[in-house]
Amino acid sequence: MSYSEVFLNSFKGYAQYMWHEVLNPHWGNFFYWLIAISVVVYLLELLFPWRKNQPVLRQDFWLDGFYMFFNVFIFSLIGYAALSNVMVELFNDFLQGTFGISNLVAIEIGSWPRWAQLLTLFLVRDFVQWNTHVILHKVPFLWRFHQVHHSVEQMGFAAHLRYHFMETFVYRTMEYLPLAMIGFGIQDFIVVHLFALTIGHLNHANIYLPLGPLKYLFNSPQMHIWHHAKELPKGTSGVNYGITLSIWDYLFGTVWMPHDGRDIELGFEGVEKYPHGFLEQVVEPFKKEQ
Repeated sequence: MSYSEVFLNSFKGYAQYMWHEVLNPHWGNFFYWLIAISVVVYLLELLFPWRKNQPVLRQDFWLDGFYMFFNVFIFSLIGYAALSNVMVELFNDFLQGTFGISNLVAIEIGSWPRWAQLLTLFLVRDFVQWNTHVILHKVPFLWRFHQVHHSVEQMGFAAHLRYHFMETFVYRTMEYLPLAMIGFGIQDFIVVHLFALTIGHLNHANIYLPLGPLKYLFNSPQMHIWHHAKELPKGTSGVNYGITLSIWDYLFGTVWMPHDGRDIELGFEGVEKYPHGFLEQVVEPFKKEQ
């Protein structure tokens, strides 16, 4: 099959998949799970707001809602899913043609108990994402794209999925090899994705979530608010990088929680001048630095 055929078949296949998911709700339907989790977390924000003075419809509420569906579904629908499948084919053909490698699986865990497979997938993926997140902060070119996420000035659940589409390429590229080497594709096991989605929504939500000793394991709104702080410790490019787990930050010494943090100023230097429209934010990182 040619690469153009892979692209066209993948494009049509994802479009058919999405149409089927929208019309056929079921327990493994990520589209409706995203809506359900978002509604539940938003209700928690309304019932138990941590920042009492924050508006019910906070700044950029609808913008973040659009980002949520664009990044999770629309971006794949308009070509990312097809392009990523072509890139996988190209990479596999390169390995086969250059090194004679036809199977990337280095650790066979298919015979492990289901819970062990899920836990391995979750831990490997979260650690790779933590490292990728650090890179997004430390590499100036990548930080320009990650600034879209940090342009949030009032936190809420949907801010979780406000990010530039270029981040998708970075994260998925970093994830591909480690997950392929243990025999997983990016879309395997919806339960891992749903768990990470829920924690991510909660971390950005306007709620107080005391975790007690679990704070050393899981990220929380009280920890993640400091990741979005406008003023960071001198000499650092970021803190509290945890995606779902906080344990990596404790292990590598990147935790910073000097006080409660409920009402700290969010963003970055110059955030007040950052555009608030979707298209403007998509274009902004590509502009030549002044």
